[in-house]
Amino acid sequence: MPAALPPMILRYACASDAGRLRENNEDAVLLDPALALAVVADGMGGYNAGEVAARLCCEAVHAALQAQPDEALANPRQRLLEAVRSANRAVFERALLQPSLRGMATTVVAVLLAGAQGVVAHVGDSRLYRLRQGRLDRLTRDHSLVQEHIDAGLLEPEAARASGYRNLVTRALGIAPVVDVEVGTFDLTLGDTLLLCTDGLTDLLTEGEIARLLCHGGPLDSAAARLVQAANAAGGRDNVSVALVHCGAAATASDVDSAPRRCGA
Repeated sequence: MPAALPPMILRYACASDAGRLRENNEDAVLLDPALALAVVADGMGGYNAGEVAARLCCEAVHAALQAQPDEALANPRQRLLEAVRSANRAVFERALLQPSLRGMATTVVAVLLAGAQGVVAHVGDSRLYRLRQGRLDRLTRDHSLVQEHIDAGLLEPEAARASGYRNLVTRALGIAPVVDVEVGTFDLTLGDTLLLCTDGLTDLLTEGEIARLLCHGGPLDSAAARLVQAANAAGGRDNVSVALVHCGAAATASDVDSAPRRCGA
């Protein structure tokens, strides 16, 4: 029999900034350790509408998971899928009710963890990465025009960050009453760190640079701040937001995260 995993504890951190060129921060981050949930959203729309969409998305995913009956707990994949679908309806319906918010939308990447397994649901080009033993693996595939060009062999991955089409997403939450949500599963083991982020990070830093910053060590809050600072130092042309979840060794009860945390809009 394989050796059992040692007791693990999840620690959470987030950081968000408007960047150097934008007046408003239209990103939103929500973490709830009690649900083992992390959500990052990158809003789009007219004046203030993007930040409304991102914030509403995070809040709606959170509320939907909290409201689910106990019998749903055994199926985290379906739970997260339904929560993101609920968030899509919430954003779409709010835009219908408020003319000033017409056209607002948001990307979303959300993670729900259950022991050594995780589920990720995403729409758009916000991403999930897993750092394991110094190696950074991307666990989501962008819903973007650039990604379609890469898949078709029209663009090299190394050139994607310089493409003039890099901000064009092919799916977004809140545009229509129904959205195609991509859902996947992954494993988690002691020492892993999950990174959820908006494209304000990945458009300015390479995956190698991100991995080196994550491997620097120190408190998790410092690692989150370091990523945002590096994106701003590289130009900061967009809002940038990150959420980190680290799987560490079990500690005392006082070391356990419990209260929800929010960053950004």
